[in-house]
Amino acid sequence: MKKKVIIIGAGFGGLTAAKNLSNTDFELTIIDKTNHHLFQPLLYQVATAALSPSDIAVPIRSLLSGYKNIKIILDEVEAIEASEHKGTLKNSESQLEFDYLIVAVGGRHSYFGNEKWEQIAPGLKTLTDALVIREKIIEALELAEKESNEDLIKKYLTFVIVGGGPTGVELAGAIAEIAKETMIKDYKNFRPEDTKVILIEAADRILPSFDKKLSEQAKEDLLHMGVEVKLNTKVENVTEDGVYTNNSFISAKTIIWAAGNQASQLLKSLNTEIDNVGRVIVKPDCSIPNHPEIFVIGDAAHFKEEDGKVLPGVAQVAIQQGKFVAEMIRKEIPYDKRPKFNYIDKGTMATIGKAKAVAEIKGLKLTGLIAWLSWSLVHIFFLIGFRNRFRVMIEWIWYYITKKHGTRLIVGK
Repeated sequence: MKKKVIIIGAGFGGLTAAKNLSNTDFELTIIDKTNHHLFQPLLYQVATAALSPSDIAVPIRSLLSGYKNIKIILDEVEAIEASEHKGTLKNSESQLEFDYLIVAVGGRHSYFGNEKWEQIAPGLKTLTDALVIREKIIEALELAEKESNEDLIKKYLTFVIVGGGPTGVELAGAIAEIAKETMIKDYKNFRPEDTKVILIEAADRILPSFDKKLSEQAKEDLLHMGVEVKLNTKVENVTEDGVYTNNSFISAKTIIWAAGNQASQLLKSLNTEIDNVGRVIVKPDCSIPNHPEIFVIGDAAHFKEEDGKVLPGVAQVAIQQGKFVAEMIRKEIPYDKRPKFNYIDKGTMATIGKAKAVAEIKGLKLTGLIAWLSWSLVHIFFLIGFRNRFRVMIEWIWYYITKKHGTRLIVGK
């Protein structure tokens, strides 16, 4: 009888594990609450109208249709019974049994206990999030176009991004280009200099995971683009009127949250130790204590390296862990003989705007056009499917030459 492997989540980690277990004697089942694999690193470009959703998302079934041993279920896992090797689905009465389980669920943005802020300041984790943000940005410009009250115009043209990590920096740069260079030309009631983009960071520098010099360069690039960077600034409240910080009040219509992450609530059902953001503290082989048949990878895992550092929640970590775990299962290596997962850091990158980026690649620190070209090539390479790569490349070339964004639609309420 074939052994059953369940993979929860079709992100980078889950998809990599599935492909490495394809065409084997294992019976694979992938469960995801969406029907598509999402290329999250480019999500901010959908949110800022540079790309369409279909440019960065591919149906899971089309990706895996050629593998006979893989079954796909569109549903959400509500609970995992580790000792009984069972999973409970949200929209089905039947339980799924497994011999091996790979938990590769992504996380959500964290409001640090202030969940009511989400209605006003959406985060950016899914395509739905990106479309909500895109429409908020365009709607704010439309409201300013028909307004005569100067205070309201100022409020509509103020865009606040909370959080100075890669997502916050990329959003701030992209919105600055929209508000001060590209879309702004289509409006007659205000000028580019009337718009204000503010990036708020609680720490003393943006991009804290990067080298300090690169953080400073990113800040200088943002300032040059007209972004106001507020460091050592903590958000104390978010309302329909704007953002209250420890230093001041900022009147704004559009507020975007990029300040923190929290793991899926599903992980609590594993009844094992978790960290302060809800990630499972895994063993050196990515399994959980007392259950060597259950692996947790990617954003859901708290994996500590020998130097004490916890691996970041980035795509490369999930991809490498997915491949590693699939190898452990494929060879059915006993727990006491399993090697330790060893992460190979291939570098970190963040784009700030057109021809502006920062990158750290194996000790090499890049800025400006070279970093931006490196960023572009890496992201094109990792996009799934030739069609997506070609389309995104054409969109970027078109935008670089014309300075015009394409996907500027308000379609839902």
